[in-house]
Amino acid sequence: MPGPALRIGAALSLLVLAATACSDNEQALTAPEPTPMGHTYISTEVTGAPIPGGGPLTLTFADDRISAEAGCNAHSGAVDLRDHLLHVSDLASTLVGCPGDRAGSDAWVDDLLRADPTWQLDQDRLTLTGKGTTVVLTDKKVLQPDRPIRGTEWVVTSLLTPDARISSQTVDQVRPTLTIGADDSLTGFAGCNRITGRAVVTDTAPGTDIAFSAATTRMMCTPEIMEVEQAILAVLDGTARATVDADTLTLRNPDGHGLTLRAG
Repeated sequence: MPGPALRIGAALSLLVLAATACSDNEQALTAPEPTPMGHTYISTEVTGAPIPGGGPLTLTFADDRISAEAGCNAHSGAVDLRDHLLHVSDLASTLVGCPGDRAGSDAWVDDLLRADPTWQLDQDRLTLTGKGTTVVLTDKKVLQPDRPIRGTEWVVTSLLTPDARISSQTVDQVRPTLTIGADDSLTGFAGCNRITGRAVVTDTAPGTDIAFSAATTRMMCTPEIMEVEQAILAVLDGTARATVDADTLTLRNPDGHGLTLRAG
């Protein structure tokens, strides 16, 4: 009797299809909601109390932590984003003294973040609302796309050690530079002497490696300048891991020493 058997088989097939559809729907319903975590945002609009000194406010979310800066000191701490509330723990801050109106930006940031503002994410646009202030921020990657490693003149802004980032008046005055050509040629200025050589760029997940081979002219300058130059040339001796964030390039050797550079 093939008729009943076919009907039973068809019914079982429909049940399997229905169960599969329900399973797919459940997976769709339980898909995680996008959050700001893993992104950096820059303010583009403030309603309510303006940022003293003009800002902008920069917020970085990474590894369940937040860092914030609006023109003076940097603040950081743990962050909880549940229920669309931005709740921060006690914030640690740098202790830089800032002139004029910018000095008031620290209190503005503290007031905003400690108010447990609500957050709403619409693609690349993050909106925070709390304590009479609404801040609209846009993903930094949209506002400031990453500059290419090749073809950009990079200006050294600080020296890196395994434990610190060192800025100095000497670095600011001599403005050391590096430029990597499309053919992996290397040119630049180490602070006293000109740099030539090779810089082979290789993309290796999750980052980029640059194999440096640098030579310089043989001039002598003041001890302060030569100290900066030696630190730069030490980074350009071998392979460094390169990371680009908007207009900032960070180079790190395996021993933790490196450079921070900005697009010129």
